Amino acid sequence: MTDTATQIQDTISANDVVLYMKGTKEMPQCGFSSRVAGVLNYMGVDFADVNVLADDAVRQGIKDFSDWPTVPQLYVKGEFVGGCDIITEMTLSGELDTLFETNNVGYDKEAADKIREANG
Repeated sequence: MTDTATQIQDTISANDVVLYMKGTKEMPQCGFSSRVAGVLNYMGVDFADVNVLADDAVRQGIKDFSDWPTVPQLYVKGEFVGGCDIITEMTLSGELDTLFETNNVGYDKEAADKIREANG
């Protein structure tokens, strides 16, 4: 494993929920990252954010690590979940709630319901 791959593995192993994104959860730097971070923030999920714009090696490394061509990328309990479209779909279908519940990740169920209500 390369140093970058080891760094990525260490990060996703040390945190229950990790979002590799452009920017930070407080200040996303692209619409897709903003959408996923916004959903997680609104649902009260405690997650680590990794700004791929701060390190070119990580920016390419995360794509190689997951074999997924785009950012953002969400990991839950060390497993790659998906990017913006997948997370949006999972949020609206309730699958993201189930994933969090199955993995004992805290989130605000009422907030998740409000997202679905607003987009129903």
